[in-house]
Amino acid sequence: MIKTSSRQPETASQRSTIGAGDYYIGTVKAGQTLRLLDLEGNQAADTLFFSAANPVERYSVTDTLREQGNVYLTAGSVIRSNENNPMLEIVADTCGRHDTLGGACASESNTIRYDLEKRCMHSCRDSWMLAVAEHPEYGISKRDITHNINFFMNVPVTSDGGLTFEDGISGAGKYVELTALMDVVVLISNCPQLNNPCNGYNPTPVELLVWDN
Repeated sequence: MIKTSSRQPETASQRSTIGAGDYYIGTVKAGQTLRLLDLEGNQAADTLFFSAANPVERYSVTDTLREQGNVYLTAGSVIRSNENNPMLEIVADTCGRHDTLGGACASESNTIRYDLEKRCMHSCRDSWMLAVAEHPEYGISKRDITHNINFFMNVPVTSDGGLTFEDGISGAGKYVELTALMDVVVLISNCPQLNNPCNGYNPTPVELLVWDN
């Protein structure tokens, strides 16, 4: 569902550009609103959410999809934890839908999907591993990296129940906004994938903005 926001970038309390293939990790407090902005279009932002109070509680695709009855996320979707607690609500979305099933690229999946020579290419899992290694203060480790949300990514479900990776449905300047319902740690890999069309074979930056209310 397309729903625009009245929030203006100049009033944001925080603005960060996440370079192509780079990561972001930070805390968003309950009541704050986070915007992910696709600066150039057709990019994918692989995102994980954790409870800031206890990172063992984290985003759960099964709880989220069961409660909302839809495999895609958009305005009105509530992101739920593995304790079935609401973590964030999508309050605005100019892209229309976001993937929950495609997973994140990794050395192993690059090898299986594409070719043995692709196994050493940079991946989202690499970015997450680097983020948690460089920021132990968040209390997140390798074992906490599970299923993720792919904001802006287009992974249609086929008629026989399979998945396909297709050109993104986002465009330059499109965004998704989420209001935190608890204090959350946000971990993002701005996908470096070069082997499928999720970011047009040309990774580009995204911007992260946060408003206090």
